[in-house]
Amino acid sequence: MNLDKFFVKDTLIPAVVQEKSTNQVLMLAYMNKESLQKTLETGYTWFWSRSRQELWNKGATSGHLQNVVEIYSDCDDDTLLIIVEQTGAACHTGNHSCFYTKIY
Repeated sequence: MNLDKFFVKDTLIPAVVQEKSTNQVLMLAYMNKESLQKTLETGYTWFWSRSRQELWNKGATSGHLQNVVEIYSDCDDDTLLIIVEQTGAACHTGNHSCFYTKIY
């Protein structure tokens, strides 16, 4: 698969991660071409850390891995939806989802 079509507008694209068993949105992260390629090759999520400026394999140090089940692109090919089987918490705070603070 040619991944270039996802990176026409920018070198990073948002990736929404959703849990297969609950449909809960777990997190939003960013991918570059290399992290998307590693995700496709390994079956586990890889992202680009904007703060550390490096690739990171989600859960590699915590054990809270994300096994990829499906990946969808949006109609413009500039955002991804990644369906995963989540092990443990997805959020670095220890919460299952990063979306736990209700504001409205």
